[in-house]
Amino acid sequence: MTTMRVVPATAVMWPQLGRVFGPREKNPTSCWCQRFCQHDEPDNRSALQREVHEADLPVGLLAILDDDVVGWTRVVPRSTLPGITGNRALARILDDDPDAWWVSCFLVRREQRGSGIGVALLEAAVDWAAQHGASVLDGHPVDADRLAGTPSPSAIFTGTLAMFQRAGFAEIGRTYRTRPVMRRELMHP
Repeated sequence: MTTMRVVPATAVMWPQLGRVFGPREKNPTSCWCQRFCQHDEPDNRSALQREVHEADLPVGLLAILDDDVVGWTRVVPRSTLPGITGNRALARILDDDPDAWWVSCFLVRREQRGSGIGVALLEAAVDWAAQHGASVLDGHPVDADRLAGTPSPSAIFTGTLAMFQRAGFAEIGRTYRTRPVMRRELMHP
């Protein structure tokens, strides 16, 4: 029987975290979930490693299936992501709520895609943000139904509209016809 759980990405988990990045694990300049961040590290892997090791509050969550890391998501206060707060298209839709959080990316190992791990990570992100005082959790997924053809995994790293809908998010606007901004209002535990 397989069991899946989602845990915070702590320093102890760093050695396993790289496995979710697959072949990119060996490439320190690939994204390593730095698309919306700014850093002074020599490469993106070093930047994420520093974040994971130094964060008072973990910056992401890991999906673990039978003791093997199979997924990752970054979920943090929106104010910590300059690529989000400085985006003019998003600024037209988002308010200045200092307690708003953002889920910026999802990465699921190839052999596990389509098995619900992304939705499990998103649902855990909702709980994580609520536990840490977030008023809302926002994201900017892709409306895959409006794309021509089948999107590549690298095109939907921010998640899909269907995934966010399954996790109870509502659309609050669009920056482009294929890019909804999704929000989940949170109640604190």
